[in-house]
Amino acid sequence: MLYIVPSPIGNLADITFRAIEILKAVDLILAEDTRTSAKLLRYYNIEKPTTPYHQHNEHKIYNHLIDQLSAGKTMALITDAGTPGISDPAFLLVRECIKNDIKVECLPGATAFVPALVNSGLPMNSFCFEGFLPLKKGRQTFLKKMAEEERTMIFYESPMRLVKTLKDFIDYFGEERQCCVSRELTKVFEENKRGTLREVHGYFNEKNVKGEIVIVVEGKN
Repeated sequence: MLYIVPSPIGNLADITFRAIEILKAVDLILAEDTRTSAKLLRYYNIEKPTTPYHQHNEHKIYNHLIDQLSAGKTMALITDAGTPGISDPAFLLVRECIKNDIKVECLPGATAFVPALVNSGLPMNSFCFEGFLPLKKGRQTFLKKMAEEERTMIFYESPMRLVKTLKDFIDYFGEERQCCVSRELTKVFEENKRGTLREVHGYFNEKNVKGEIVIVVEGKN
């Protein structure tokens, strides 16, 4: 059996009791970065074998993992932060488990875009999650398409590219579109900056931006 186990996005207390029980019970923990996950596992006194599972090795090792699961092993997949599969590896292994009649169970838990959306104050009745924007190829086409999107839009971004992405949004969406940038969610220095794209771009253009970023943008009205 394969368990998909969400991990805290910042505050280590943001994990379910059941997630801890499963991590203590499985035969093997698949971790995006074993060094990062070690902090969480030590915090909850979880002593289980871990092995790396990330975008650079998933195509090489998933067959071996399927063989082990088919032989009766139980595994838990975790990422550095949040729910596996949401802009992090999981899809390939889950798909192969389904093909091989291996039971998959995904636990409810932390994912960054939900608190960012609720914090934004923008409409939540209908929204689209787009993850990370294309870096080069297809970026303009993608932004032209999203400029016509009427639902609230949610994006992930790195701190190094935040200002550039906000400028691109101004160019394609217009500077008066409402938005919210959430930074370091659940951590001590959590910040939710709301306003027009022009205002929020100007604010972060004057700062040295750090931390994980979620951008929520108003849909076309």
